[in-house]
Amino acid sequence: MILKHFFMKRRTFLLSTSLAGLGPSIFLNRIFKRSPKMENQTTTEQIKPLAFTMWDFSWLERRWSGAGYEDWDKALAELVDRGYNAVRIDAYPHLIANGKNKKWKLMPVWSVLDWGSPMTIQVRIQPSLNEFIAKCRDHKVKVGLSTWYREDVDNVRMKIASPDIMADQWIKTIESIDEEGLLDNVFYVDLCNEWPGDLWAPYFKNNPPELTWGGWYTTNSMAWMAKAVEKVKKAFPDLPAGISFEIKKLDELQKQDVSFVDYLEPHIWMSQRNDNEFYRKMKFQDDTFSFKGFETMVAKGFDLYNSDKSYWQSLLTNYIKELGMLAGELNQPCMTSECWAVVNYKDLPGLDWGWIKELCALGAITAADTGQWLAVSTSNFCGPQFTGMWRDIEWHQKLTNHIRTAKVNDDLLDSKLVKRMQL
Repeated sequence: MILKHFFMKRRTFLLSTSLAGLGPSIFLNRIFKRSPKMENQTTTEQIKPLAFTMWDFSWLERRWSGAGYEDWDKALAELVDRGYNAVRIDAYPHLIANGKNKKWKLMPVWSVLDWGSPMTIQVRIQPSLNEFIAKCRDHKVKVGLSTWYREDVDNVRMKIASPDIMADQWIKTIESIDEEGLLDNVFYVDLCNEWPGDLWAPYFKNNPPELTWGGWYTTNSMAWMAKAVEKVKKAFPDLPAGISFEIKKLDELQKQDVSFVDYLEPHIWMSQRNDNEFYRKMKFQDDTFSFKGFETMVAKGFDLYNSDKSYWQSLLTNYIKELGMLAGELNQPCMTSECWAVVNYKDLPGLDWGWIKELCALGAITAADTGQWLAVSTSNFCGPQFTGMWRDIEWHQKLTNHIRTAKVNDDLLDSKLVKRMQL
């Protein structure tokens, strides 16, 4: 009894002294994220990061001839051939909750970008979602569920008046997957893409209201996120849950208590760093219903990058390393599915993929080498509709091999996300 008492007192002392110098948000994350290490715990040799890609709502909405996803088996076989073993897709929870087998008419988000459909389209979410997850399981590809809250003709997403409604819709969606015995192939759920961006979450009004993209840290936003995530976690305690948000300012992440999420899913582009410096110098105007932005990219993009390549690269890599260090202090694993070079790009006259691939390779390798990322994408253009990127099979294989052989930090091994990845 004396010996047992000694070890308990010693453990308490060591815990208190090791955490004494940490700020409140880091302290809380350490307490809630770490569990006692057991002798038979998972080792870093057993767990490696997933090679990740974003197939957003394209998996369902780009199924016309030549759009890239009309044959799921073919698309998934090509994905696996390039070395990927995880995808992030839109699960359309608001539509499932309002009629999972209903045929929905969706409005276009844009007309000149190659994610989703450039025009109105009709889709049926279930059983399509379960059929796609089953195909992924057959190809040994893990699935991450997210949502862009696509606008339908009746705009039912605007009925999401509270975090409880958001969570209930997700719970119904997850239940519809679990009923078919497919939930084991889902390795996390992300309640909203790029919260609280007004393109994806128009039902939420921030305070102040102008804080949309990157404004996740306000009091009412934090309260909404925490309540929704906790409710989903209570219903499905073994399923990692969170909300993706753009971390423009690392000091905001350090100030906030984000222990309610099971991971961070930052979207990171060189073009967004230093308050969109790259775009500002280009005088870039992002018009997603005209080619104006792409014309500016043709005229100025590569030349601006090439004029001071080391500077633009360092903007990217320094941010990744700094975020990785902070995430480590918070004991939060990271995943990134949208990333590294510029936000919008496609196959067009005058747009070369060379410099984009150079930046994307640099970002993916840097993230993987931090040991803090459990899922790493090579870009947000990693899909069959981006022909110039997709056809370079060797480029993909080299990067996915690097990602899937990277060492994971020891402190992440008892995280919920690691446990889920082992299913």
